Amino acid sequence: MADSFSYGQLIASGEGKLFTPDSGRLPLPPMLMFDRITHIDSDGGAHGLGKIRAELDVRPDLWFFDCHFQGDPVMPGCLGLDAMWQLIGFYLTWLQLPGRGRALGAGEVKFTGEVGPNVKLVTYEIDIKRVIKRKLVMAIGDARLLADGQEIYAANDLRVGLFKREDGKDGSPAAGATE
Repeated sequence: MADSFSYGQLIASGEGKLFTPDSGRLPLPPMLMFDRITHIDSDGGAHGLGKIRAELDVRPDLWFFDCHFQGDPVMPGCLGLDAMWQLIGFYLTWLQLPGRGRALGAGEVKFTGEVGPNVKLVTYEIDIKRVIKRKLVMAIGDARLLADGQEIYAANDLRVGLFKREDGKDGSPAAGATE
């Protein structure tokens, strides 16, 4: 299995072309919140269950700076948090587990800084704490966001589950799934 992914490969994931057509997908831009996955493994990290590292090149013309907030541009904290969920979902798909990813919650989340247009590089680091491979397919991880090397977000117990579609036609998740 590949241990890094380019922007083009991330787009292919969003289009259902990187893995199988029915496997999980990343969102497409503008909701894709990283430009590359620089490392992914299934036995590293603080708990020996996996490590993910990804990066976003910050440019002053990113879409959210124009609207959040006018005259005081900052990346919404929820987008950084969503990137962490996106990466955990990608991890489950990378493990070749079936279903489409959905964020299921988080434990403690702390913001101690912000990403403004002066930041050059956002780095996401995720340590997988637990992977459940039963009827429920889910991963739990601890994550942090670094802005130019300084940690400014930390999130513990981020949960992402994979869910199978009931009929594949209407886009709704299987029974019991949450958006």
